[in-house]
Amino acid sequence: MTSTRRNTWQRAAVRDFLVGCDDFKTAQQVHAELQGSGDRVGLATVYRALQSMADAHEVDIVRTPEGEVAYRACTPGHHHHLVCRECAFTVEIEAEAVEEWAGSVARQHGFTDAGHELEIFGLCADCSALEER
Repeated sequence: MTSTRRNTWQRAAVRDFLVGCDDFKTAQQVHAELQGSGDRVGLATVYRALQSMADAHEVDIVRTPEGEVAYRACTPGHHHHLVCRECAFTVEIEAEAVEEWAGSVARQHGFTDAGHELEIFGLCADCSALEER
């Protein structure tokens, strides 16, 4: 049984909001920002829209160091992220060496059809400068 995605105005509002963001946002942050801009969308609806978009590979998901799930509209194709722990500023990166390393480790241990997830968390230049003060 295949599920169909409903293109509602709420889903469009969530999508439009994420397309305009450079960083990962939690469902609560998306909800608060939409409410602040006058969009009357419920938190449960935001969660459903984000999950549906993640299932359709329209958004990337990261689990923050605190364990929260955050979402971001990204470019298509396999890539990784540098994510600021303080402000959530995000940079998409390609990491060919990671791909080679992951495949090599999998083969060494007899694994096939291996995949991986890699996000690098740190402080962006702006947050680093603030911390130095």
